[in-house]
Amino acid sequence: MPNPESTDSTARKPYVNIPRGFTYKMNSTASQLDRNKSLAIMSASMLMAILFGLISTTANVIVISITIAVFAGAFLLVRPVWIVWIVMSMGLLVVGIVPLYNIGLDTKAGWAVSIMCFALMPLALFKVATTKSVRKDTPAFIWLLLGFLVYALLNSLVQWHSAEQYVGSLKRYFQMWGLLFSLCWLVFDERHIRRWQMFFMFTALLQLPFAVYERIVWVPLREAIRDSIPGMVPIDVVAGTFGSTLYGGGSSGEMSTFLVIVVAFLLARKMQKTITAGRLMLLIPWVLGPLSIGETKAVVVMLPLMFLVLYRRELLARPHYGVMALAFCILLTVCMGYAYLAIMHTTFDSLVAETLKYNLYEQGYGENYLNRTTVLTFWAAHQGADDPVSFMFGNGLGSSHQQTRGHIDILYPGYGIGLTAASTLLWDTGVFGCSLFIAVFTLAWRTAGQLFRESNEPTVRADATAIQVALSLFIFHIFYRLDLLETVSYQIVFASVLGYLAWLHRRHAVSMAGSLP
Repeated sequence: MPNPESTDSTARKPYVNIPRGFTYKMNSTASQLDRNKSLAIMSASMLMAILFGLISTTANVIVISITIAVFAGAFLLVRPVWIVWIVMSMGLLVVGIVPLYNIGLDTKAGWAVSIMCFALMPLALFKVATTKSVRKDTPAFIWLLLGFLVYALLNSLVQWHSAEQYVGSLKRYFQMWGLLFSLCWLVFDERHIRRWQMFFMFTALLQLPFAVYERIVWVPLREAIRDSIPGMVPIDVVAGTFGSTLYGGGSSGEMSTFLVIVVAFLLARKMQKTITAGRLMLLIPWVLGPLSIGETKAVVVMLPLMFLVLYRRELLARPHYGVMALAFCILLTVCMGYAYLAIMHTTFDSLVAETLKYNLYEQGYGENYLNRTTVLTFWAAHQGADDPVSFMFGNGLGSSHQQTRGHIDILYPGYGIGLTAASTLLWDTGVFGCSLFIAVFTLAWRTAGQLFRESNEPTVRADATAIQVALSLFIFHIFYRLDLLETVSYQIVFASVLGYLAWLHRRHAVSMAGSLP
């Protein structure tokens, strides 16, 4: 028997008698709320307009850009993907070349990008603090990185020197770590990751036209003024988009490291048959092109290191295949060496003698008294039982920074005690902090190795092997330059590689958990 209350569309709805006064009160309240909301928006807009007007009257590009970054970062907190895009594109393609056209922005060009990247850090930390599954799948090296961050913050507070040194050093050390943590802990799907991989490939291809332009335009200009600027090497300006100045040095070594890492990813994917030989032969000469027109002697170390790490398994399992790859590596390194000799107008013997002088012997690097080797022995010679805290925990972040006159650097003027990342870590964070930082690479290497062994996806296996190459190059770079601790473009490469490894690990952990019975 049909239910009379069921589905009859003509059934009369129950009538609710709402008092007229109550309805009027609801409408007036809603109108009042709308008026208050509109008034608040108008007031905020007027205050922001006045603020931006006052800031624009300063005609200070740095202040204006930082202010825009603060407001843009606040509005983009709900769109972390957009922040990542802005940080990567501005940090890799804009920040490095701006000082060539405005020398006043040499040290401040990356402030806006740094502020936006710092905005990612609380988002990532909140995500991991409130989501148990995210904490469960986080790889060990990420926790160690977070531990190093906390240690550096507390250690520098305990050994407080000044607010300027504290804030400036935190900015230099950790300005791109928000990108690293966000890649690990925020929700980015494979579509975003593939697009960022394509962007990095585009960035690598873009280095050649920029390097050629710098070689044709800026090198002759620097050669014309080199006599008035002692220690300036004109060819150093060839650094692609990674950063250089008209009167100073350039990040040619960082550009070269990035390009070698890209080549490692391409070769690793060829080993796993995810890229064709034809495409590989088209891409590699273009990617390596800037190395033949710039001044980077470290390439003769980085290329063999890349091949040894990449083909180490083939050297043991298929010796003939590994020997062929090694022979190609030697040939490529010799070509790079001859190109360097032609650019610098020198001989092989004089090049070797000069390189040994300011890398292994007693001659200082550039205008400094110390070089990449003596900077470590100098630190060891100035440690003793009278100051065990400095030996074990350092002197606080920024204490050895030469450009900002850290409170330890001023005790040794002209020495360059913070010449490399290794010496800087020892002076700033001590043996404990330096060991903690180096241990991150050990755990990251193990994570990549685990991915290679357990994953059945050729792309994941290829990228895990290439990441191990990148880790070995980062460790080499710690003893080679300081840029891992202060240069925006190179820190983006570092953060992206480790963040991508963490993303791969979490994705693999989720897939393995889903396949369990």
